[in-house]
Amino acid sequence: MGETDLAALVARLEQEEGGRSLPRFTNDDAWWLGTWVRETARERGLSVVVDVRRGEHQLFHAALDGTSADNDAWVERKVRTVRRLGQSSYLVGRRLALKGQTLLDIGLDPLLFVAAGGCVPVVVDGVGPVGTLAVSGLPQADDHALAVEALAALRERQRAGAA
Repeated sequence: MGETDLAALVARLEQEEGGRSLPRFTNDDAWWLGTWVRETARERGLSVVVDVRRGEHQLFHAALDGTSADNDAWVERKVRTVRRLGQSSYLVGRRLALKGQTLLDIGLDPLLFVAAGGCVPVVVDGVGPVGTLAVSGLPQADDHALAVEALAALRERQRAGAA
């Protein structure tokens, strides 16, 4: 990907970050969100791990056939990145790539953190980031896209008044 394309992607991801907030985020919402990702991935024939957390509390975790403990390790590193920097792991990685930097350049240990797509902050209107949604098992852009699609589905469901 050329620098111009990468800059355009970063700009798109930055714009996307601001439009994902939810009216609320309860344990039931976390279950619905995780189940939506699991079922959508299964229907599409995708092998992923999905993880939903509020703060440090893991509210949902599921692994589809074809995944391994390595995917769980990737989830942990992606979640740490989002919790530390407050932005999607994909945006963090693409910004670093645009600057020609790595996690080490910003003081983060790549054994504990990863700048690969697939984890997004769960943000509540008027509150800010309260949790994370992570997907692992696909190419990073696809992990990210599935997570963003899931949050959009939950937001639509909440705004339509579903319980």
